Amino acid sequence: MRILITGGAGFVGHHIVEHFLKTTDVEIVVFDKLNYAALGFDRLRDISAYDDKRVTVLCADFCYPLTVGVKQEIGNVDYILHLGAESHVDHSITNPEPFVLSNVVGTYHILEFARSLPQLQCFFYFSTDEVFGPASEGINYREEDRHNPTNPYSATKSGGEMLVKSYRNSYQLPAIITRSMNIFGERQHPEKFIPKVINAVQSGEAISIHSNPEKTKAGSRFYIHARNVADAYSFLIQKIEEGASVIGEDFHITGEKEVDNLEMAEFIAKILEKPLHYEMTDFHSSRPGHDLRYSLDGSKIFSLGWKMPKTFEDSLEKTIRWTLGQPRWLTE
Repeated sequence: MRILITGGAGFVGHHIVEHFLKTTDVEIVVFDKLNYAALGFDRLRDISAYDDKRVTVLCADFCYPLTVGVKQEIGNVDYILHLGAESHVDHSITNPEPFVLSNVVGTYHILEFARSLPQLQCFFYFSTDEVFGPASEGINYREEDRHNPTNPYSATKSGGEMLVKSYRNSYQLPAIITRSMNIFGERQHPEKFIPKVINAVQSGEAISIHSNPEKTKAGSRFYIHARNVADAYSFLIQKIEEGASVIGEDFHITGEKEVDNLEMAEFIAKILEKPLHYEMTDFHSSRPGHDLRYSLDGSKIFSLGWKMPKTFEDSLEKTIRWTLGQPRWLTE
């Protein structure tokens, strides 16, 4: 089996690469343009994937049509995992153009390549809970619910999804859309919340906690470790190989429990055995693209038999302690 992973040098992508190398005998093609979030090939080197004979690493930008040479180097693949994307909400609000080019135009280019492949079994599109917009208390969006993106990032991911759906219908492209929630794990970019809190607690600085306008309630998310996401992808591919009717479906890959940002920061401070200094900040009023709560219903994939191999608390504590022992991943 041969798998193409776009964004494979990135945070989630490299965890999927590592998972497949450790648990299968597949060949992997990593396709990445190496923007600032990729941190070069350091993640791939750190998991000993860069020089692995089963891994081909290509540096190219799918915002442009794939060249003949790039297509030749990729070769025929059985599965495409399209994770490559611009993903920072703040940056999308400041400058939406790269998000449109990567998440919409770039997805079009990968889809065009996908439908040229004679042996493609499935195209996976990696999307986000944010396409549904904010979720009120008690609301957990299901796969078929309507989109309501509230910032340029989520709007472009929704646009990418619509392209995938149109290719499923117009060209019978075998495709699955997955949506995940807040993903954490080793080697996460220091701009993200968990490494940002670790840095703040270690230095004694105050951390901003996204809250409601009254500054009385912190924003909340369902956190999930990246290796759990990778395991879900492996599970869905196994289902396809077994002949299960999952192609053409959407699946939510969700965390096991909801945690508000203050609880998360307090947990990190407890592991570090240092005080937490924080201030509640109403981001939403000044930047409406920041939503207080997102939530997905993940029962569909669980009903197929998938079980998360890592619990939330254990994987979070392990990630924090690993990061403390690898301080280079806390600096940009």
